[in-house]
Amino acid sequence: MIGKKSEIRITTIIGRDAECNGDFSSGGSVRIDGTVNGDINVSETVILGATGVVNGDITTKVAIIGGEIIGTINAPEKTELTSTARVLGDITTKTIVIDENAIFQGSCNMNQEVTGKRAKPNSKAVKDGKKNAKAAIVEALKEVEDGEGSSEAMFEAGQAPLRD
Repeated sequence: MIGKKSEIRITTIIGRDAECNGDFSSGGSVRIDGTVNGDINVSETVILGATGVVNGDITTKVAIIGGEIIGTINAPEKTELTSTARVLGDITTKTIVIDENAIFQGSCNMNQEVTGKRAKPNSKAVKDGKKNAKAAIVEALKEVEDGEGSSEAMFEAGQAPLRD
């Protein structure tokens, strides 16, 4: 589902003027534009619209948040916070997308195993990278010597002062 465009089939809608007091659960996918005061447990996707408010925890595969939630989000596959989102609580997910202007105050656990040591990069890849960098520098110096590099381009790259 992640990385592929897929169609979400919404099976339940809580409208803009609706208020649900108590825990809520549903199979399929749910769109919430109203208020839920309680925990939400949905088997597929929760879409919290810009006018939606949740005072409780959300447990689902995928969470797309555009409204306000005061509580935790547990979405093992993906959590997306749109620019109108306001999340005050912790998030547990594999993949997270946070748009500019979204508000997120809490911690995020991305279900990744963290060891004490960072894995060392492949030594062959490091050597190849050094060779490529050296070749690029040699080529750039050759262009400068041949007069092909303009002073404006070199100035933008931080290689030479711009002359009048």
